[in-house]
Amino acid sequence: MHGIAFKTGPPGQVGVELEWLVCDGRDPALPVDQRRVAAALARLDEPGALPGRGRLTTEPGGQVELSSAPASGLGGCVAAACSDLTAVRQAIAPAGLSLAGHGLDPLRPPRRVLDLPRYAAMEEFFDRSGPWGRVMMCSTASVQVCVDAGQEKGGPSGFRWRWHLLHGLGPVLVASFANSPFQDGRMSGWKSTRQAVWSRLDPSRTRAPEEVEPGAADRGAAWPEDTDPRDAWVSYVLDAHVMLLRDPGSRRWTAPSGLTFRDWVRGAIGPPPTADDLTYHMSTLFPPVRPRGHLELRVIDAQPGDGWIVPTAVVSALLDDPIAAQAAMAAVEPLQKEGRPGELLLRAARHGQDDPQLATASRECFAAADSALGRLGAPAPIRDAVARFADRYVLRGRCPADDRLDEARAALSFPHDPRNPDACLEESP
Repeated sequence: MHGIAFKTGPPGQVGVELEWLVCDGRDPALPVDQRRVAAALARLDEPGALPGRGRLTTEPGGQVELSSAPASGLGGCVAAACSDLTAVRQAIAPAGLSLAGHGLDPLRPPRRVLDLPRYAAMEEFFDRSGPWGRVMMCSTASVQVCVDAGQEKGGPSGFRWRWHLLHGLGPVLVASFANSPFQDGRMSGWKSTRQAVWSRLDPSRTRAPEEVEPGAADRGAAWPEDTDPRDAWVSYVLDAHVMLLRDPGSRRWTAPSGLTFRDWVRGAIGPPPTADDLTYHMSTLFPPVRPRGHLELRVIDAQPGDGWIVPTAVVSALLDDPIAAQAAMAAVEPLQKEGRPGELLLRAARHGQDDPQLATASRECFAAADSALGRLGAPAPIRDAVARFADRYVLRGRCPADDRLDEARAALSFPHDPRNPDACLEESP
């Protein structure tokens, strides 16, 4: 774990994982038969079938995930993902299906369509603490931006700096791109209901590792250099609860409640874990930033249409341009002193850009990203997309969720109880 989680070297590659809700083209409230989706996408499931060399997978609730191939630069990443996404849209359109970019399904209740031991075990594990695991598995969608870990040396291109900067940016990006204000056909009281759902899941596998939480931030601008994320990640993995024990002879892969991987290593149950068990265990961990050799940022709501290009560009610019990285770190440092990362993420999910501190940090980060995209030679259409988003949302203290809410209020189509903004989140799906 210590040796492979952060593969250090000169940064520059970028990738993106795009999750989409699949909807019936006639009525987005209708459930969609997974066989219909599978038949439409069968040709694209073959290796090399997508023109940009990306990969298609299916999430437990039938969401389609398009993972781009790593690209040596933002322009290449966006071009490849766009070509793959066009192929997917063209494949499902004749079947009367469409892709919807919402952080959480605004209308349909969660329904698991993949009957695999992994997902049955995941559902059983999360059910122990409430309905939120099912909602996460079956109703959420995100934009996950992947960047290189960075170099071994210190400074803005070093892996320690980049790790801490991504965690600091998390709340800013949640607030800027919040796009899930509805659940079960009602206003939820959150700008990012998706992030609110994640906050209710097993913290041993969804919170940020302890090393990135406050204390270090109080030491000033050099704090990223004072810690080693590899040590924090090793402790995090060992102390996370084991979700399942694979059993090839059974379809029920369960694990004792409260068992950590550290317990398993120390002989709490037998036989002892193998290296493959460790690798599989790490695949069931979902922190805000997941180190997989590269760094995978997991906090951004899915965006409508080609809106995913903007968070991909902003994250890439702020991480890969040293001047922008320093400006972004300065913008998020005041937030770091306000509370733990999980608390800040929840605050961003609740208020979006209505939070003055988050709105200020968003403006500063978007300004830094805009300048960086120019220095990095990003294609003009990408720069224009970021500028349009900033003009429409960030500079006005808004996020995409505000558009959805304005439309709903105008149509008077979504009931809402202002006395209890958490009403939807308190009900079983």
